[in-house]
Amino acid sequence: MRHFHKPLLVLLAAVFLAGAAPVTFPKVEPRPTFTFPRDHGAHPAFRTEWWYVTGWLKTQDGRDLGVQVTFFRSRTGLGAENPSRFAPQQILFAHAALSDPAIGHLVHDQRISRQGFGLAEAAMTDTAIVLDDWSLNREASGTFKTRVRSSDFDLDLTLDPTQPVLRQGLAGYSQKGPKPEQASYYFTLPHLRVTGTITQGGKRVPVTGEAWLDREWSSTLLDPRAVGWDWVGLNLDDGSALTAFQVRDKSGAPVWAGGSLRTSTGQTTVLGPGDVAFATRRTWHSPRTGTDYPVERSLTIKTPGGPRQWTLKPLMADSELDSRRGGGPVYWEGAVRTEGGRGFLELTGYLTPLSL
Repeated sequence: MRHFHKPLLVLLAAVFLAGAAPVTFPKVEPRPTFTFPRDHGAHPAFRTEWWYVTGWLKTQDGRDLGVQVTFFRSRTGLGAENPSRFAPQQILFAHAALSDPAIGHLVHDQRISRQGFGLAEAAMTDTAIVLDDWSLNREASGTFKTRVRSSDFDLDLTLDPTQPVLRQGLAGYSQKGPKPEQASYYFTLPHLRVTGTITQGGKRVPVTGEAWLDREWSSTLLDPRAVGWDWVGLNLDDGSALTAFQVRDKSGAPVWAGGSLRTSTGQTTVLGPGDVAFATRRTWHSPRTGTDYPVERSLTIKTPGGPRQWTLKPLMADSELDSRRGGGPVYWEGAVRTEGGRGFLELTGYLTPLSL
């Protein structure tokens, strides 16, 4: 399948969609009602959506690896009145990355295509996504399976839930800015048990580990002042799950912040502005883009029992992902260790402001 780059997508839009009526995207409303398995599937009326898998893996000889597999769906707002099957009404794109300290830098690949023809599809009834030779599927048992084929590595992973869905924000309504419509529908499956294989250099290696799946969809996510965000998801050793994020303006000040802490017994603390504070302990300078990323952070949250703090240390400082070849952003996405847990830290908008 051909993988379209951003200039070609723009050209396709101009050819097919000149004079098309404006599209109205649905708003994210408070007090959502999730229905499963339907909400594991796509929500094509909304502007933006993603299935975001991050995890720590261990090889049989004890090496630690980080892995990211992400599928995105974007409604272009164009072509709704065009009967052609070639009109790019929905775009699917995906990133996959491997953090291997033995290599020393992030290894990644990507795919992008308009939806259709059975080659790029995202089902609405459950998680069933295919993008050329990449896929993410949820079985009736609840198990997720993902398959990625790239020039530098192959992934065949099975992800088994060990905990129930964690609804982020207020029952799944997660505000990302001061206005109520600046929000997403957002739920998480933490502590996924991972088995499978990774193939590098023709060698297939069994791996085990633990992963995290974020599901979000939205139409208006960011405040106009926002340039990017810092986000972390942590699987803690005691069975707790911590999510924390801040949306930043161009000065680095928080426009909004939030997250959640769910204990192993299911007690959940919802975090809002004023409850989350990131501080930089160490930066890493990218030799490729010249960007400085705060790759080692301290994270402090306020809970009813008092403040709690973690130090986030990267498995590998060089975890910059450059997706500009497919029309995407440059961002940092890396596996991090902390006291009593492991997870992933995402840093966007440090090279240029992020535009969704």
